Amino acid sequence: MFPVVSGIFNRGQKLKGTVVLMRKNVLDINALTSAQSATGIIGGAIGAVGDIIGTGVDTLTSFLGRSVALKLISATSADSTGKGKVGKQTFLEGLVASLPTLRAGESALDIHFEWDSDMGIPGAFYIENFMQVEFFLVSLTLEDVPNHGTIHFVCNSWVYNAKMYKNTRIFFTNKTYLPSETPGPLVKYREEELKTLRGDGTGQRKEHERIYDYDVYNDLGTPEKDNLARPVLGGSTLPYPRRGRTGRNKSKKDPKSEIRSDSVYIPRDESFGHLKSSDFLAYILKSASQNVIPQLQSALRLQFNQPEFTSFDDVRGLYDGGIKLPTDALSKLSPIPLFTELFRTDGEQVLKFPTPKVIQVNLSGWMTDEEFAREMIAGVNPHIIKKLEEFPPKSKLDSQLYGDNTSTITKENLEPNLGGLTVEQAIQNNKLFILDHHDTLIPYLRRINATETKAYATRTILFLQDNGTLKPLAIELSKPHPQGDNFGPVSDVYLPAEQGVEASIWLLAKAYVIVNDSCYHQLVSHWLNTHAVVEPFVIATNRHLSVVHPIHKLLLPHYHDTMNINALARNVLVNAEGIIESTFFWGKYALEMSAVVYKDWVFPEQALPADLVKRGVAVEDSSSPHGLRLLIEDYPYAADGLEIWATIKSWVQEYVSFYYKSDAAIAQDAELQAFWKELVEVGHGDKKNEPWWGKMKTRQELIESCTTLIWTASALHAAVNFGQYPYGGYILNRPTLSRRFMPEIGSPEYDELAKNPQKAYLKTITGKSDALKDLTIIEVLSRHASDELYLGQRDGGEFWTFDKEPLEAFKRFGKKLAEIEQKLIQRNNDETLRNRYGPVQMPYTLLYPSSEEGLTCRGIPNSISI
Repeated sequence: MFPVVSGIFNRGQKLKGTVVLMRKNVLDINALTSAQSATGIIGGAIGAVGDIIGTGVDTLTSFLGRSVALKLISATSADSTGKGKVGKQTFLEGLVASLPTLRAGESALDIHFEWDSDMGIPGAFYIENFMQVEFFLVSLTLEDVPNHGTIHFVCNSWVYNAKMYKNTRIFFTNKTYLPSETPGPLVKYREEELKTLRGDGTGQRKEHERIYDYDVYNDLGTPEKDNLARPVLGGSTLPYPRRGRTGRNKSKKDPKSEIRSDSVYIPRDESFGHLKSSDFLAYILKSASQNVIPQLQSALRLQFNQPEFTSFDDVRGLYDGGIKLPTDALSKLSPIPLFTELFRTDGEQVLKFPTPKVIQVNLSGWMTDEEFAREMIAGVNPHIIKKLEEFPPKSKLDSQLYGDNTSTITKENLEPNLGGLTVEQAIQNNKLFILDHHDTLIPYLRRINATETKAYATRTILFLQDNGTLKPLAIELSKPHPQGDNFGPVSDVYLPAEQGVEASIWLLAKAYVIVNDSCYHQLVSHWLNTHAVVEPFVIATNRHLSVVHPIHKLLLPHYHDTMNINALARNVLVNAEGIIESTFFWGKYALEMSAVVYKDWVFPEQALPADLVKRGVAVEDSSSPHGLRLLIEDYPYAADGLEIWATIKSWVQEYVSFYYKSDAAIAQDAELQAFWKELVEVGHGDKKNEPWWGKMKTRQELIESCTTLIWTASALHAAVNFGQYPYGGYILNRPTLSRRFMPEIGSPEYDELAKNPQKAYLKTITGKSDALKDLTIIEVLSRHASDELYLGQRDGGEFWTFDKEPLEAFKRFGKKLAEIEQKLIQRNNDETLRNRYGPVQMPYTLLYPSSEEGLTCRGIPNSISI
């Protein structure tokens, strides 16, 4: 037992409290994943493990005595300045032996406050940490407060040594107030805390700080090395959402660029939580290709004497047999305990990947036209396909610069497979669709193809058959004209074939399409349209909406870990020569090309119903569920997504209507107006003059905006993220690079294709080394951590708000999501819905709300946390 430090006053005159906290986790994810190189991550891990062995971890006894002090602040009784009265300093006391609500790693300590009746009801408290080491403050609960009962403070914040802060750390009760309804004694405290979080926009940020501010993406490259210089993203030339400001020094060679560093500042409470740290660490160490490939170079040297996969069986060997390692590999890596998870424990040391879901039942289903098309509506990038509105498809590129980019696909290419319809009739009957990866690529393709990459811009036209499935009819491959872009592209059209060398040509044509789709998916659908566009919302919310503001509480779960994973991505994934540049064919232009696409980003169109209507795959119909009729009836992503969308919107509507009784209340909410103004003018400032931004003057605008944001951070991200390994872990199904052009008749490559089609295919797509990098990263990205919180769940249990009606509405939200999950399971059991499982026999589960931890291909986390 720990000694109890007795108070000076009689306990009968005191308020009893319980503080729940977590000690600093020494093996800190942020120290380990901030590295820019393989040796940085490995070295950081070894260093951290050494710290555990070599230093005493802070013990619970160190919190007793005069180590941590609290002062209560009144919400009902003000001092002469109008601010709530502050009680006497009180220290933590003894350890609470057991508390049923404690989670792993949490500890509870007693505290007793002297609190006279004239002090009124506590509404906030100050806390000071006099120890050298920080701790994570989970909550404070006050019991038997006169005239009130129990008071809950949900904190969830790192508290550093008091000397590090300009202003004493303050926490508020779980009550929720619009700015105009804040109790008078708390008004100034509320305003001061927001001012602290905004900072003054100067200086280099330090680890312990909690300041939220904006900056452009000027830290992706290293200007001192010419091949690593990258343009700044953000501004009129290359517009981009803003990221969190770090204030690092600027490069001497390019004063617009920030000097990269091993650690990237993010506001301290945006860091990964404790359990998340260990999970993420285990898999980042297991999977980051920086470790697996460079660090195990000797282990893989035998493999790299054969730099190519030679057959499809060879690729499947990654899952069946794995890569054998030298007997000393494990002992060399032994300082990292979590690294042992990499290896089989039966004595034979093997690096082995889990079998991707797409080949678990049918090894060759991925090669079929039906599966190729199905993944456009039930794969990992299911929201790009559009209805064909005109024929031939036209381009929006400037013809002065790029010539005539009208498609060369003809009616004669299509009509033999339209079941007797003409192209005009098929368009009229909503039967023709297009996957268009043309305009994004053409302006960059000449530069990309000057590297080892050899790629095409692509257009794929598909026909909706009577059985509800899509059939690809033609693929157009276009590359720049040898005499210059203004001559227009050189294009070839390929048609389906099932036998001979033509079938191999057709499989290659589909591969070029998928390579484009993989890049667009990773850089636009995933990185830009979820990760990057949400970060300004996180920053603006924390700068302008107090923690007691209802909209802060509504949105908070949907921001968890986003700034942290984005900072990690800027350091090792989307940076110059990072994983994405080196394994996806957009290469050094990857982020720059995503900035070009951002020019067309429209916030209201991120709402699922608006997106479906814009792409022409749904029409408004009041008699249909959710007011939309899907033109592809069996469209798993859209059908399941509309269920989730409607449920999110219903919850947001109930919540907003509880706090805002009129549109006037929206317009009069000073914090909300400041939040929206800054989000539009600064966070997404490159698009501030767009007419489509709502004015945030009505409840409907607030409901629609919050629903769209929550959808983007939860369901949309889940749909484009957690299927990455299940679909793309089999590199044959979703290659990320193309290294050769389509072979021409009479060439040695054509002869090779005729004699050994598998070998020719493998020489064209992502090579062995890059495939290993790609697999290791997407395996990490596709996993759920053990402490993940899913849509319909939240931290703080029953105490995230004091108000009963929102608590009840949130329970109904969770219950409705559970009902939807059962509905989706039933859909997947309906064999008439062929697009739900396809030739690969892989049901569409990405929008099931719940999941276990690990690689599950299902589950909608609240936030973009991986």
